[in-house]
Amino acid sequence: MPQIIPIKDLKNTSEISDLCHSVTEPVFITKNGYGDMVIMSMDTFDGIAATLNMYQSLMKSEQQIKDGKVHDARQSLQSVREKYGL
Repeated sequence: MPQIIPIKDLKNTSEISDLCHSVTEPVFITKNGYGDMVIMSMDTFDGIAATLNMYQSLMKSEQQIKDGKVHDARQSLQSVREKYGL
C-alpha cells in the first residue's frame, strides 16, 4: 500500500527519512489534497533505476530482433574461439 503524507509533515525530516527507509516504494506527498511530489530512499531509487534500465535494454533487444540484427550464437562463439585461439 503506498504511503501518502501531507506536505506539512516534511518539516519532520528525521521521521520522513525513517519512513522512506522503512518502505520499498516511493512516498507520495500531497499539497492541498492533491499529489505534488514523490520522495524515496536512495536504495529504492537505485532499484527502480536498475529495473528501468533492464526494461530499456529489453526493448532495445526486441527492436534489434525485429530489425533482423541478430547472429547465430554458435557461429558467433566459433568466430570468437577462432579469433582468440580458444
